[in-house]
Amino acid sequence: MTELNNRLQSYLQHRKEDGLYRQLSLDSGKVDFSSNDYLGFSKSAFIAQQVAHDIESNGTQKAAATGSRLLNGNSVLAENLEELLASVHHAESALLFNSGFDANVGLISTVIRPGDIVLFDESVHASIRQGIKLSGAESLTFKHNNLSDLEIKLLQANTYKVKWVITESVFSMEGDSVDLQGLSDICTKNGAELIVDEAHATGVFGEYGSGLCSSAGIEGKCFARVYTFGKAIASHGAVVVGSKILRDYLINFSKNFIYTTALETSNLLRIRHTYSVLKNNVNQVFKLNNLIEHFNKESIFIKNRYEVCGSGPIFGVIVPGNVSCISFAKYLQDQHFDVRAILSPTVPKGKERLRIILHSFNTFVEIDRLLTAISMYH
Repeated sequence: MTELNNRLQSYLQHRKEDGLYRQLSLDSGKVDFSSNDYLGFSKSAFIAQQVAHDIESNGTQKAAATGSRLLNGNSVLAENLEELLASVHHAESALLFNSGFDANVGLISTVIRPGDIVLFDESVHASIRQGIKLSGAESLTFKHNNLSDLEIKLLQANTYKVKWVITESVFSMEGDSVDLQGLSDICTKNGAELIVDEAHATGVFGEYGSGLCSSAGIEGKCFARVYTFGKAIASHGAVVVGSKILRDYLINFSKNFIYTTALETSNLLRIRHTYSVLKNNVNQVFKLNNLIEHFNKESIFIKNRYEVCGSGPIFGVIVPGNVSCISFAKYLQDQHFDVRAILSPTVPKGKERLRIILHSFNTFVEIDRLLTAISMYH
């Protein structure tokens, strides 16, 4: 046991020396420029009241999780929610998963098989990479948002019977978006199946928060799309949308679905009521868009000193070097701004950054104060 503890401690020590040691922290009370709660729905008393009312008024409905959905964890509420999500996201069918990570791994590792080839954007989330690794397929990265590089590599992959392309619609670290129409056209031209992770677009872009695939008009051209609820929807879980055959296949073969306890009733209700708010009230999205416009306009003076990536609501201020980036983030936190450092290898070495996320509950004054603090750092 001592030898094992020494080994674990050695790994942890290396983490500390490399400036990569992770620790849990509690809500600091600082101005929030780091959470994924883009529309402030985690603070919505209205949504919380609607959920509580539904639970109290339906005494026969299970109020807690009781097992996997293939055993006794399924419910009318879950199936009705899937029908709603399929409708909102313009798909034939939908299947709930317990998290975005679960959905990506459960989808990709199940439908992609050994003998296939996967081409994926070099900046995709770790969950996509994990799904690809577990699939056993051959894989290649293409340069971030570079459709020319993708097309060249697709042409080189013509010997494979099944080709896949995987991307995010809004990238979680870069904050930018791909030309989805152009990407879809290349996939169609080269006979490749397309999977798009809409995690950071869910609720924020598209009609009723339906995502960027909707705005680009390519929903019907995707083999599958993934929408998650742990960001703008301020809940937990995710959904994979696509054909009915895909849903049936995942129910039968996706271990992440089969062997996982179902989402509990309050979670399902919260998702449903949040989507209802998105459909009937665009105020939060309108506020967020105004703040994004303000940040883009007022951040001009810091762009003279720093490379700034993203177009909103996610922005990155590039501060090369893990130690330098951590120091900068601590300075901002001392100024009462909750801004986090994103370090390599999560992002490429030399592209470490301060990740700034805007929310509908932020204010113009808070943004101005943050930008001033960044400009004054030495």
